[in-house]
Amino acid sequence: MSDLNDFDDAGRDGGDGGAPIALRLLTEGDLPAYKALRDAMLARHEQAFTSDAETERAREAASYRVRLHPQAGGKSLFTLGAYAQARLVGALTCEHENRKKVMHIAHLIGMMVDDDYRGRGIGKRLLQQALVLLRREPRLESVTLSVTAGNQAAIAVYRQAGFTRYGHLPRAIRLSDGRYYAKDLMSLDLRD
Repeated sequence: MSDLNDFDDAGRDGGDGGAPIALRLLTEGDLPAYKALRDAMLARHEQAFTSDAETERAREAASYRVRLHPQAGGKSLFTLGAYAQARLVGALTCEHENRKKVMHIAHLIGMMVDDDYRGRGIGKRLLQQALVLLRREPRLESVTLSVTAGNQAAIAVYRQAGFTRYGHLPRAIRLSDGRYYAKDLMSLDLRD
């Protein structure tokens, strides 16, 4: 992977004149904050994630190390974080395929923004910066994601970035109370 640390995105606010939001790649020291944010988002927005809050709450923060970079032993290229001062308020992970025939495809997973910081453009900034980083990698040609069908705000952000829907999976997730949610599958050609 190319040098993903080579970007400068500090100092811009979230769109409302509030505290500056800085984007940077997560490191091992960020894992407790990442776990806290993830646990909170899974508990509050269970329909938005395929992981369940109970299982993830039982994980140790160190278990998310594989989301930091390829050398950590997982499929992740990076996890990008959004910080309001020292507080992690948003994150987005990018994974890649290891199998030779699909190594040109990346996947965005786990987009989350703390409820107190929604509506400030943080998700859009995380997505834009992730795409900049992915486009620097010559082997990558496309990127995919899934989003809960009906999440119009998220779908609008993805469409604005150029993603198009290529599929729809009815009953993609089933919550503990028996409700089902569909997922829209979206992709973007990184070379356009």
